[in-house]
Amino acid sequence: MKLVIINYGAGNIKSLQFAFKRLGVEAILSNDTETIKKADKVIFPGVGEASSAMKKLKETGLHKLIPTLKQPVLGICLGMQLMCNFTEEGQTEGLGIFDVDVLKFDSTLVKVPQIGWNTITNLKSELFQQVSEHSFMYLVHSYYAPMSTETISTSEYQIQYSSALQKDNFYGVQFHPEKSSNDGEQLLKNFLNL
Repeated sequence: MKLVIINYGAGNIKSLQFAFKRLGVEAILSNDTETIKKADKVIFPGVGEASSAMKKLKETGLHKLIPTLKQPVLGICLGMQLMCNFTEEGQTEGLGIFDVDVLKFDSTLVKVPQIGWNTITNLKSELFQQVSEHSFMYLVHSYYAPMSTETISTSEYQIQYSSALQKDNFYGVQFHPEKSSNDGEQLLKNFLNL
């Protein structure tokens, strides 16, 4: 299997590579259009700030490529948020894959960012096969995707929000499966089997 992790300078890609290596798959790091197009599966990671991450995508033309991909694509954390229409972080236009605007948690109501373990519920996709309701996943984020028709898992922090989204061949998770113990590993395995 050819698994490509999009390498655009805004990801914690080493821990992802190790996670896939444990599953017996060597992930290729690349920002090359042809390499990404030919992959069987694509991971779109993201750590950091939305507007600077989007700027890096635009510098390489990846902002045009990603929405056209036909194979399964998994956005992680900021990767998922950038797949949405817009994020309040840096007032950034997203890739428009998920029809959602990303909002900031209200720091007068909860501690921002949310850092640590939280449960995922209302699991609705083959991505969550053998992942149980109320599994704990590891999150670090100040912004969230509200509930929508594309929500395939929910979490609660200040309000109920989308901890995962899906549209066609595009999947996004707010949490870090590579840091989420056995359930996170199961989710990555499920993604490889899509």
